[in-house]
Formats: sequence, structure tokens, C-alpha cells
Amino acid sequence: MTEPVRTWQIKDARANFSILVDKAISDGPQIVTRNGKRAVVVVSVEEWASRERRNGDLVEFFANSPLREEGFELSSLVMTAHCFSIL
Repeated sequence: MTEPVRTWQIKDARANFSILVDKAISDGPQIVTRNGKRAVVVVSVEEWASRERRNGDLVEFFANSPLREEGFELSSLVMTAHCFSIL
């Protein structure tokens, strides 16, 4: 079971870096603060990769859009995109 995100002061993160890394791997992202403000987040490689990964392509994105049922005409969308130099 994962625990809530833990916040570390930078001095504690530095002194306990190995534990910080272990917690990021086992419990999820760990926030490190500097001068009382959030400075960085330590995450596992798996967490980072899952956030970088994109599922599907643009065609799938539009095919699965809830707006596809709204009855937009493709020709008007293409014309609008062309007028605004989007294409």
C-alpha cells in the first residue's frame, strides 16, 4: 500500500538520500523543500516513464473524444484550422 507523499527538508533529504530514494521507489513521489518552499520531486524511474509515455496517437485521441458526438463538420474545422495557420 502506498503512503501519502512525504515532504523532506533539503537537509534531511541530503542526510537520508538512500532512504529518500527507497521511499520514492516504494511509496511514490517525494517532495523536497528548500527554505520552506517546494523545490523538487524525487520519483522512481518507473513513475517517470509512466508519466512520459503517451498512449495512442492523434487519430485515437480524436476518435475517443467525447466531442465526436457533437456533430462537428470536418470541412468547417479544416477551414478554421487553415485560416488560423494551424495546419
